[in-house]
This record gives sequence, C-alpha cells and structure tokens, in this order.
Amino acid sequence: MKRIVILTAFLLAVPSLVLAGFAKVGTFGGQELKIGVSARATGMGSAFTGLADDATSVFWNPGGLVNVVGNEVSINHVAWAADTKVSTAILAFNPRSIPGTFAFSARSFWMDPQLVRTAYNPEGTGETFDAGTTTFGLSYSRFFTDKFSAGFTLNYLHFGLAETAVNTGALDFGIMYRIGIKDLKLGMTIQNLGGKFTFEERESKLPVSFKVGTSFNAFKNETQRLTLAVEFQHPSDNLERANVGGEFALNSMFFLRGGYNINYDSDGVAFGCGAALTTGANTRLQADYSAVDMGPLGYVHRVSLSVSY
Repeated sequence: MKRIVILTAFLLAVPSLVLAGFAKVGTFGGQELKIGVSARATGMGSAFTGLADDATSVFWNPGGLVNVVGNEVSINHVAWAADTKVSTAILAFNPRSIPGTFAFSARSFWMDPQLVRTAYNPEGTGETFDAGTTTFGLSYSRFFTDKFSAGFTLNYLHFGLAETAVNTGALDFGIMYRIGIKDLKLGMTIQNLGGKFTFEERESKLPVSFKVGTSFNAFKNETQRLTLAVEFQHPSDNLERANVGGEFALNSMFFLRGGYNINYDSDGVAFGCGAALTTGANTRLQADYSAVDMGPLGYVHRVSLSVSY
C-alpha cells in the first residue's frame, strides 16, 4: 500500500516539476475551467483538495467522490465578473453491481447574448452572438483499501464564440488517503491534463494544475465539528498558490465557513454558510452560499443546492 501511495505521489509531482519556472500568465487558454463552482468549497477559501467528500468532488478531487453514499444531485451557480456566469449540474450514484461511485457532470461558462457591433454600427446591427464553454464529464472513484481511494474525471470540452467552435478533451485525476487520526486526510489531484485546441489558427493548451492538500477535525463531539483544511497548488500558467479554510458544523444542520486565498492575483478573503434538512430516512437537502473578495472586481457570489437520497 505504501508503494502505491509513494508511486502515485511521484507521478502526480512530475507535471509540477516539468512546469516549474516563471509565471506564464496569458499563455494558456480555458481560464474559465479554473473557476471554483461549489459554494461550500469556495467558502472555505477553496482549500478542498484534501477534504472533497460530496458530489462536487468531480471538480475538486475525484478521489473523494467515494464518500457519496447512495445518490446525490448537486446544482451550483456562480455570478462571475463582467456579467458572466458558471452553472453546473452533477449526478453521483453507486451502482449495485459495480464497486465504486460514478458521476455525470455538466458545466457551462456563459453570458447573455451580445450585440454585434461594427465601425459603422457602434450601437449594434440588430444581430446578436453568444460565447462560452460547455463541459461534459464522466467520473469514477473507488476504494482500493479501507484508507486509500482514487478517481478520475474524463471531460469533453466545447468552446464557442459566435460562429466558431472547437472541441477537445481533458483528464482530471485524484487520490485521497485517510490517516485515521482526527479524520486526517491527504489529497492530491492534477486537473485539465492533456487537452489542446486551436482557435483562429492559434494552438492553445489547457491550464494544467497540480494540487496537494490536507484536512482534519480540530474539534468534534456529538453536536459540533470544526474542520480545518490547507492546500498548495502549482498552476501551469502562474506562480505557486495556497489556500486555507475551515468549516464549523452544528448538529450537521448549520454551517459557517471562512478561508483565504494566498498569492492569487485577485482572490482574497472568502466566507460562507449553509443549512441542511433531513427529509427522510435517506433523504437530505442542503443549501450553501459563499462570497469571495476579488479586490477591484468586487465580491463573487455562489449558491449551491444538493439533494442526497
């Protein structure tokens, strides 16, 4: 088991070593793929790689998807800067005949239709165009021992701008190792691996990112829990970053969260809250909200709604 963990860590670290160097800002495409989608995760300063334990794990660390017991539907919406939005939908489920957890996901980065403007018609020609990115993903995760799990997400990406469209694919891979002391977990993931696309005769790469994180329960009793998390990441197009955050839970019904994004161009303080309601023996509803301070761009707000059954 130790050999598997060490080998996996080495394989995940290779891209980080290869991509190390100066900040290559503006040299990679698909920047919208780096936008965090979960109100719970972003409310904790996006320190979620070592904690991922719900359906949104498909976007943070597929190795944590195994923590979904039964089925879960998750819907997330982000009101991003410049009047753009990101919306996602996830269905995670556990087939009885196949070990492990599967998930289907859809993600859309979109904006309202824009007016077509020309030098002679600066107010618009009466025609409109749209632009955005749509991603469809298939995820799978399973336990290989009682402490070690791994998973992946295969993504199909469609980029569109007016009448132009290109398609490509990408892979996310992640692992999670549970130490067993204070629910201490270690997680590692590599995202957006492999895809390239050519837009207007110019080839571009996807923003590969390597992340490693940990989480543990600093305090826990029958009614209260305080979970702390920290992670480090090496993006292919920027300098190293870090994320720290925490989540306080009361009776597993009410949640308060806070965190900070370190060494980001704009992201800083983050906070959020959530509430859950058990509606049946195996049914649970949960709603979450988060806000992240992006400096000159103002606060970015996220809402999430999930149903477990």
